[in-house]
Amino acid sequence: QVQLVESGGGLVQTGGSLRLSCAASGSIFSINVMGWYRQASGKERELVADISHNGITNYADAVKGRFSITRDNAKNTVYLQMNSLKPEDTAVYYCNLNMKLVPWQAFNKYWGQGTQVTVSS
Repeated sequence: QVQLVESGGGLVQTGGSLRLSCAASGSIFSINVMGWYRQASGKERELVADISHNGITNYADAVKGRFSITRDNAKNTVYLQMNSLKPEDTAVYYCNLNMKLVPWQAFNKYWGQGTQVTVSS
């Protein structure tokens, strides 16, 4: 059984910073892409950033230059450092890990439980 635990959300003022973490635990054979998505009220879930196993990153245009995604492969953990936060960044943030639990299995996407980020103006 695999569990993804997110932490680090909260309430912050415009211009502030937050750091999100997502740790995967359980019997995991391999993780390739790790990513963060967000879903604002009344909107569809969207990709914020992702990172490959060897560290290649990809960002949504709306967060380029403000957010930074990193990972610790030894800890099966992905981080999202969010700086210069804006009210439009308010959303529930979800981590998404593409994982293989046993060698003969295909990679599947696993989601965290979500953490609320609220940016006040």
